[in-house]
Amino acid sequence: MTAFHTLYTVIVADDEDELRESMCTMIPWQELGFRLVGSASNGLDALQLVEKHEPDLLLTDIRMPFISGIELARQVREMRPMTNIAFLSGYDDFEYAQQAIQYNIISYMLKPLTVKGLGDELRMIRQKIDAQFSMFRQAVPQREGQAPQTNELMSLVLDDYSDLDGKAEACAVRCGLLPDVNDRPCYTVIVSVLLKGDGSFDTPVSFTSSVDQLISKYLRGASFFSLNKVVSVLAGSPADFGECLYILADEITQMSDRVLDRRCRVGVSRMSNTPAALRDAYREAMEALLQGDREETGAQFIGDLEPAVKGGELLCKRALEALEQHYMDPDLSLVSLSGMLDVSPNHLSSCIKKYAGETFINTLIQKRMEAARELLANSSLKVREVAERCGYTDQHYFSYCFKKYCGESPNSMRRRLDGERAGEAL
Repeated sequence: MTAFHTLYTVIVADDEDELRESMCTMIPWQELGFRLVGSASNGLDALQLVEKHEPDLLLTDIRMPFISGIELARQVREMRPMTNIAFLSGYDDFEYAQQAIQYNIISYMLKPLTVKGLGDELRMIRQKIDAQFSMFRQAVPQREGQAPQTNELMSLVLDDYSDLDGKAEACAVRCGLLPDVNDRPCYTVIVSVLLKGDGSFDTPVSFTSSVDQLISKYLRGASFFSLNKVVSVLAGSPADFGECLYILADEITQMSDRVLDRRCRVGVSRMSNTPAALRDAYREAMEALLQGDREETGAQFIGDLEPAVKGGELLCKRALEALEQHYMDPDLSLVSLSGMLDVSPNHLSSCIKKYAGETFINTLIQKRMEAARELLANSSLKVREVAERCGYTDQHYFSYCFKKYCGESPNSMRRRLDGERAGEAL
């Protein structure tokens, strides 16, 4: 058997029972450097397994019941951005799969597959993940002094550029943040630190290049190292930040935990419109970083701290109230709910886990199932109508969830209750 330093965790998802079972039992996972931690027959179960096990790899059919492979890939990236995804697919799905290329797709395999063919592809995937991990943990030697561009960036962030004569814009061009002075992006500052056991900062200078590598996947940016911290300036449009910023912040902390076996905290500022405002943005990022339990890992956005109602148990209570009002919306997601509450998805997710004791997905499904049980028991609505009122556009998806969570199908529950009522009437 080949010796590996790390066994990468993997989840297999395919609705073809025979194929899925064959992959789970016939592939020599450990010899290939993987550890199988779960399997699923549909997109919903796959998503829940990813949330529970946080795997390094999701191997999934692109045509899945309930949640398509594309949608599954999108939601996995939002939840666990460091998880790589390998698609299994028929030839005709290639163009369809191209839509998901932005969602950490590491491989695309055509069916039918042989055990040998899948094994060969998994070896290649293994090498690619090895390279990702190696690059992230690779230490960059500390040079004597800072590069001129880095000194410019430090000056831009740490000095006062409140003047209006264009010095800040010229500095931003010189340090690579602006292609030219006519470009007008927005800016955000993030501060990343690795922690000791007591919560104090213990960040090596090499962590700067690790952060920069992840930034380059999503946004334009540059970083420097200062006083045990990596300070990064990101440039982009509000839409860029809205789509990518919280995913990037999550990936920095997840990669630190998984690859470096180190706890990581990230503080994130608000957006600012000019380079001259970066000093204030840096202060916001530091304020976010230092708030709350210093020993807790994860990303903290300055917008999550104000007003006080955005924190802790009260935020969880507001989230559950909003979920009560909107659970019937089929498009309700962690991202849309966080937008209603004006907090980051990262912050909302951790709050719900901490104070409700459950993940967002399970909390939403449980709420929908409680509402469905009530409607089935006390109304004459058809099952399809009950499904629609509980946020499901697919009746089969609804029935699957209901049976999984309630132990019986919607029709079985109705028949049982009708029988019990008839017995009581006698």
